[in-house]
Amino acid sequence: MMDNIDIPKHIINKIIENALAEDLGSFGDITSKSLSNKKTKIEASINSNQDGVISGLDIIELVFKNIDANTSVTNHLNDCDEVKNGAEIARVIGHSHSILAAERVALNFLGHMSGIASETNKYVKSIANTKARILSTRKTTPGLRAIEKYAVRCGGGYNHRYGLDYGILVKDNHIKAAGGIEKALKIIKNNKPFMTDIEVEVDTIEQFLECQRLDVRYILLDNMSPQYISECIKNNKNGAVLEASGGINLSTVSDIAQTGVDFISVGRLTHSSPSLDLSLHIL
Repeated sequence: MMDNIDIPKHIINKIIENALAEDLGSFGDITSKSLSNKKTKIEASINSNQDGVISGLDIIELVFKNIDANTSVTNHLNDCDEVKNGAEIARVIGHSHSILAAERVALNFLGHMSGIASETNKYVKSIANTKARILSTRKTTPGLRAIEKYAVRCGGGYNHRYGLDYGILVKDNHIKAAGGIEKALKIIKNNKPFMTDIEVEVDTIEQFLECQRLDVRYILLDNMSPQYISECIKNNKNGAVLEASGGINLSTVSDIAQTGVDFISVGRLTHSSPSLDLSLHIL
């Protein structure tokens, strides 16, 4: 199943192991162990209690199998599929103590990832009539970045940098530390890895025009109004790729996309999306 989710196995395994260790503690699920007949198999259904977009099915299968390799998980949907309130997402068959021990961690992952996918999909649909694409940011839960960024893709979004080693983004503090945009770029170009792209963050029209003069290929327009973004686009003589960022939400994203900007990065996709409401019931 892991072939369907393009996250390295060693990263996924570590995330799942940490989550199970946190929940099971030193002695495991003592409630389920005390109640269950370990020879009895049960069947359980995972259902959605609201409309949304699914993400994380491969991960929940690994959670259940981590507890008991003989547990069987049959998915009725695929990641990226839309789900309706009340629909069955998956069926789980195995020993009751194993399923119940894995239940909360599995639902936490599936609910969290599906919540991100669902929220992302709202943004994607709201700007569907424009050329802009929705990007995630590095504002992720520590240790969960890989799965949260995957969930964004399930919702129809795209990923900005996975980490600081994925590209050079010259932000306001870098500019201040170097003494200006031109000085920062001069230092970076003398030290950066070969063939590494550079993006510069600007928050004024003057800074944007300076980037144009310096032939910067990628420019991030930070906390700019649609009016200022349109002004930058009008003056984009070099054909730079433009990204809008900064406090963007569902009520503002459409106006920003209508300017003609190429990308819109939204931090709240990964740091503020509510989990999709899911439940597991023994049949």
